[in-house]
Amino acid sequence: MKFKVVSHADKPKRMIMKSSKLSQEQSVQVFSNMISNKVHNGFTLEERNDELLFAVLSKGGKVVNHSLNFMIFCLTLGLWSFAWLYLTFEASKQKKVLVAIDEDGFPFEEKCLVA
Repeated sequence: MKFKVVSHADKPKRMIMKSSKLSQEQSVQVFSNMISNKVHNGFTLEERNDELLFAVLSKGGKVVNHSLNFMIFCLTLGLWSFAWLYLTFEASKQKKVLVAIDEDGFPFEEKCLVA
């Protein structure tokens, strides 16, 4: 009978997920950190509920400099029009985000639809 020596480097590393729930204090701390990070990145707090641990944050759209885009449009003989249209319609939209804690105490973030 022969034995084969296997080093630990040959085995794949696995991530072990914790199945335990976060405590209420940890959940509140994580929730507050998520909100402060979003506010630091330019979002404004619209609504916050500390009992259900959810918040709605919004961020205004970017202002498009049309005079600069018109100059680039002229220099590129109209090819810049596609980028200019994208900037005008997509980048100038307002963004809303829902930040919350699920029933297990873990944080999540979802985009909200803005009409």
